[in-house]
Amino acid sequence: MNIQNVRLLGVAAAATIALAGCATSSPGYSTSPSYGGGYSSAPAQCYDCGTVTRIEQVTTGSSAPNATGAVLGGIVGAVAGHEISRHTGGSKGNQNVAAAAGAVGGALAGNAIQKNTTGASYNVYVRMNDGRTTVVTQRDLGNIREGSYVRVHDGKAWAQ
Repeated sequence: MNIQNVRLLGVAAAATIALAGCATSSPGYSTSPSYGGGYSSAPAQCYDCGTVTRIEQVTTGSSAPNATGAVLGGIVGAVAGHEISRHTGGSKGNQNVAAAAGAVGGALAGNAIQKNTTGASYNVYVRMNDGRTTVVTQRDLGNIREGSYVRVHDGKAWAQ
């Protein structure tokens, strides 16, 4: 393997780790947009508000087995770690340690990426106050149920 391939593997490993950092999420923690309040508990006339009529669970992403991201990330990380150590003059022991570290890092990154690109999401059907019907797809429901009064904002239904 020439030095260009080693650099390419290094860049790929760095990109995988960087993407894993971007792929983190905090399910269950969301902030609803703030719309000025009033003194009445009745909902104000709202163009982008309505009632949830139906919720469907849908699967998004690929149908790959759960461990696929971790396994593929581990393989890429191990090869990248071994090759980088080999081409920078590392001893056999250092090459093995680098391969093991690369495998762990790659597995963690691959798993995080797969978790955030696949999984369940929900189609939320909303009958708007003006009679229109809209459907939004979102990964979490929060406390939204059928019959909930919601505001549709930024492609997501927010409980009111």
